[in-house]
Amino acid sequence: MAEGLWQRYGWVAYAAVFLGVIGHATTEFVAVLSGVSGPELSVWRFTLGGVGLVVLALALPGSRNLLEPLRQDFWPIVTLSLIGFGVAYLLFHWSLDFATVPQVATTVTCIPIFIALVNLWRNGEPITLAKWMSGVAAVLGIGILVTDGALSQLAGSGRELIGMLLALASAFFIGAFMILAKPYFAKYGALRMTTLAIVIAALGLYVGVGLFFGVWTDFSSLWERPSAQVAALLTIGLYNTTLTQWLWLGGLAAAPDITRASYLFFLKPVIAALLALFFLAQNPTPIEWLAILIICGAVAAEALVNERSKRRAAARATA
Repeated sequence: MAEGLWQRYGWVAYAAVFLGVIGHATTEFVAVLSGVSGPELSVWRFTLGGVGLVVLALALPGSRNLLEPLRQDFWPIVTLSLIGFGVAYLLFHWSLDFATVPQVATTVTCIPIFIALVNLWRNGEPITLAKWMSGVAAVLGIGILVTDGALSQLAGSGRELIGMLLALASAFFIGAFMILAKPYFAKYGALRMTTLAIVIAALGLYVGVGLFFGVWTDFSSLWERPSAQVAALLTIGLYNTTLTQWLWLGGLAAAPDITRASYLFFLKPVIAALLALFFLAQNPTPIEWLAILIICGAVAAEALVNERSKRRAAARATA
């Protein structure tokens, strides 16, 4: 039902993406609160998130046949899931072992730019001047926001640079996944594809982290951990993965303009700052408020410029 609305009404798809971005806004912080190292955390996150998605998919009649996509497109789906999700989120969580949360949060917001570039390469969708300008302005604003104006904080040490490179690679794989997997989302539905992608990635991560990092995750140890860690792991699995990824990936796949929809991801650090304001009483500084205005203005400007271009083109066509 929800996915039908996403495809029928463009604004509903954009709303789903926005709700997904809200979930993304707290991911780095919940990851740090979990107290689990990056590679192992990726296994926990995708296993718990995958279980939640399987339950959700089986509860809805239109998505219960989870094996149908694999019967028809086994290798493309498995390959995209292992690389676009498994490798991407392993790099993301691993980057937090090297770089700070602000550095990672800034770097991964390059996802919309990679979506635009891969969309240009794959589908020939041009990147307008407005998209370039708004994208660069948004990334600059994000850097100002998360460092309170001290952009030199993003440079960091050699160790932190490794973390930022890992986060950048993660952003590329996620952006490429969204473009390359979009036809399968349209064919099989967002919930089934999100479920398969995360479950396959979870299996690959369990084996990969065990072989390459020597950490074989013991899922029976969940309830033996401190209550704060259990809460963090369940939150990042069921909220930041099950619900967030379904809304974000499904909304992006159904949106009329995937590049524009992905630009809502630039609002992620803004949402995190506003959540800190309302729930933690952490007031942004004047510089941070300026950065928020820059980011929101960049996202709004791209949409407004595009709508004006559409109206002009329609007017010329009817003239």
